[in-house]
Amino acid sequence: MSCRADIEALEAAVGRSIIGQQAVIRRLIIGLLANGNLLIEGLPGLAKTRAIKALSRHLEADFNRIQFTPDLLPSDVTGSDVYHQSGDGSTFTFSPGPLFANLVLADEINRAPAKVQSALLEAMEERQVTVTGKTHPLPDLFMVLATQNPIEQEGTYPLPEAQLDRFLMKVLIDYPAVEEEVEVIRLVRDEERATLGQAGAHAPPVVIAQAAVFEARREIAALHVAEPLERYMADLVDATRHPAALSKALDHWIELGASPRASLALDRCGRAHAWLEGRDYLDPQDVQAVAPDVLRHRLGLSFEAQGEGLTPDAIIAELLARVALA
Repeated sequence: MSCRADIEALEAAVGRSIIGQQAVIRRLIIGLLANGNLLIEGLPGLAKTRAIKALSRHLEADFNRIQFTPDLLPSDVTGSDVYHQSGDGSTFTFSPGPLFANLVLADEINRAPAKVQSALLEAMEERQVTVTGKTHPLPDLFMVLATQNPIEQEGTYPLPEAQLDRFLMKVLIDYPAVEEEVEVIRLVRDEERATLGQAGAHAPPVVIAQAAVFEARREIAALHVAEPLERYMADLVDATRHPAALSKALDHWIELGASPRASLALDRCGRAHAWLEGRDYLDPQDVQAVAPDVLRHRLGLSFEAQGEGLTPDAIIAELLARVALA
C-alpha cells in the first residue's frame, strides 16, 4: 500500500472517532505531514483531546498527555537529572519527562505559568531538550498538540508571542451541527456497550506505520511551487506588516504583523494540503485554505479592531481578498 493510501486510511480512521470535525481532522493530518506543532482552541467538550488521542491510537507512535496546571514545574515536562548512589559511587542519571514521546498533548497549556510554557520552546523549535547543560534529542517523529479554552481566562497565563509563533497552525473547533450531535450520541453509546461487552467483536484499530509519514513528507518536499506562488505567499505575509498599502481600514485593524515563520508555514502547510488533494504542485487555493490557520495567532489586533468586535479570521479574509497573485 502506498503512503498516500496509508495517510488516507489514517484520516478516515480518525474521522470515524470524531463526528462533525472533518476540517479539524484535516488540519491534524496537515500538521503531522508538515512536521509542525498545533495549537487547538475550543470550548470544553468539543473533542479537542479526543481528536488528538484518536490520532495517536491509529498511528504507530508513543503518546503522552501533560495536564498543565499553575503548580507545574519545567522539570515536570522536560525531565531532570536524578541522583543515584550505589556501592560503586554516586551518579546523576537523566530521567526523561513526558515530553519524550512522538505525540505530546499539552492539555490546557495556558493554565501553566510562562516558565513552564517556555520549557516547550526548545523542544518545539529544535526538537531537543537541554537539562543541566546536556542536550537530549527528541524522537524523529515529534509533535506538540496544545489545547486551550478561549473564554475561561481566570487563573490562566496568555501564551507569549514567541511561543505562539512556534505553533505551525492555530486550529479552531466549533459546535457540531444537530444531526452530527445525534451521531455523536450514538457513537459514544456504541463505545459504552462495547466496553461493557454488550456489542459484537470489533475489528482491531487501523494503525499506520511511521514510515508512511516520513515517505509522505519526502513526496511533499518534492512538490512543485511556481515562482509567482512563492511571491504570493510572501506578499500575503508582508501585507500584515504594511497594511496601509492595501487599505486604511486594515491599517487601523492590524497592530502587529506576522514573522517570516508565517511564510514558511504557508509553504509547508500549503504543500501538505495540495498533496492530500492529490496534486503534485501548489495551487493558490491551497495557500488560501491554510492561511487562516497559519495567520490567526500571528496577527496583533489593534484596540480599534477589538472594539469593533473583529476577529483575526475576518481580517485575514480581507487580506486574501485584497492581495493579488502576481
